[in-house]
Amino acid sequence: MIADVVIAGGGPNGLMLACELALAGVRPVVLERLPEPSQEPKANGLLGQVVRMLDRRGLHERLSGSPEPPRPNSAYFMFGAMGLDLSLLRDSPIYALPVPQRRIVQVLQERAVELGVEIRRGHEVADLSQDDDAVTVDAAGPGGTYHLRARYLIGADGAHSTTRKLSGIGFPGVTYDRMTVRSAHASIPADWVDPATGALNVPGRGAVLPFLPHRTEHGGFSYAPMPGHPPLVSASEWDQPETGAPMSLDELRASVRRVLGVEVPLGPPDGEGPHVLRRLTGGNTRVAERFADGRVFLIGDAAHVYAATGGGPGLNLGLQDAINLGWKLAAEIRGSAPPGLLDSYETERRQAAQRMVMNARAQSALIAPGGDVTGLREVFTELLRDTSTVQRLAELTAGADVRYDMGEPEAHPLVGRFAPDMELRTPAGPVRLAELTRSARPLLLDLTEDASLARTLAPWHGQVDGVTARAPHPAPTALLLRPDCYVAWASASPQPDPTELEALRAALRRWFGVVEPART
Repeated sequence: MIADVVIAGGGPNGLMLACELALAGVRPVVLERLPEPSQEPKANGLLGQVVRMLDRRGLHERLSGSPEPPRPNSAYFMFGAMGLDLSLLRDSPIYALPVPQRRIVQVLQERAVELGVEIRRGHEVADLSQDDDAVTVDAAGPGGTYHLRARYLIGADGAHSTTRKLSGIGFPGVTYDRMTVRSAHASIPADWVDPATGALNVPGRGAVLPFLPHRTEHGGFSYAPMPGHPPLVSASEWDQPETGAPMSLDELRASVRRVLGVEVPLGPPDGEGPHVLRRLTGGNTRVAERFADGRVFLIGDAAHVYAATGGGPGLNLGLQDAINLGWKLAAEIRGSAPPGLLDSYETERRQAAQRMVMNARAQSALIAPGGDVTGLREVFTELLRDTSTVQRLAELTAGADVRYDMGEPEAHPLVGRFAPDMELRTPAGPVRLAELTRSARPLLLDLTEDASLARTLAPWHGQVDGVTARAPHPAPTALLLRPDCYVAWASASPQPDPTELEALRAALRRWFGVVEPART
């Protein structure tokens, strides 16, 4: 028996892909090396467009613990440890969801199980081979090694991906070995924290805003008071000799003193762990030579890793990799995929990965020590008074600047972009656009005056959902959304003309296949 898909890795990215495939009627098998989910503190949340995407799948409420939809940060953020004044922007793209990675894994695993996904913990890929029809996976589990045949294998097994290595896919990039980052959960005197802003008032240095890095000539410092956890304090330095001794709170105190030039009273963390106490030296920015090799695909850290940027770029990108690949792979398995659909996964996600490479390298340069970097930062500080510059950097940070090629050279400005949030009125009552995308199916949203687009959609009935609605504010009059919520076609006309309708049919054919005419 041949399985549809085997996913190597049961972390956030592998579980997200499993959920997407299950929503499309495909039942994947997830192999996860760890017998139990890791309790090691890792990422502390999600940032940017991925937060809105999780809302489109009904996962934001589960992760946030609140029925409220995601709201953008319209106050401040950072780029290269320099302030971005988001109040300058009409629409901020910076969305944040502060939730620890182990909770993300828990929620996604619960959702995957609800959808019927088989998760095999304590199992991993030991070897693989492939032919024209399937991939043969040698899997190692508690009972020994066994074979699995699957139409596709997905490597979601991290930066040291066994799947990538066994497929012979190179991982070129840059290794940074100058920086040492020391981090720990610690207690801080309550009178040092501003109750109104949450800022840490450091005598002799001023206010350090929460969650955002503070750069000095000697390194960087950050203070992250995560809800329900002791604050996470981090200090980064360059060219520090290795001691070989285990990491300690005293070592972090000394590092903070060198970076800030003052003592910060750090005490042991309060409450139950697990607590962070770690030292990391160096880092990597790398992108795989290719994201696919025959029937093997890579997502997340297996495909790309990044150093020296905030906001957990690897996890943010990896979850979006999974959502981009899921519907395309499902269409291929069902036999409904048009030519080239599966190839578009690498084209589109490599574009996003390369944007993050630029982001990572730019921020690495801007936080480095030295007077020349300080001069560069002074120039950037002046540029950051300009609204358009803040908008561009905020979109880059959020991953909202990616525009996919949808094949329309003179298309509506929304085409190729992630669909905006919309409040709609339907015959069944008010609804948010996010509530219409929970099924992960293509969607034609008809906001035209006479709701006439159903005729155009008729050949794809059962393949593409159609919703007729009204928008209470200026909006496009029609949108065709792919399952990953990117706009494949749009119109601003009260009634699309024949040319626009042909463009709509072309978009339907390009992304969802040619529908065979009914036989008489």
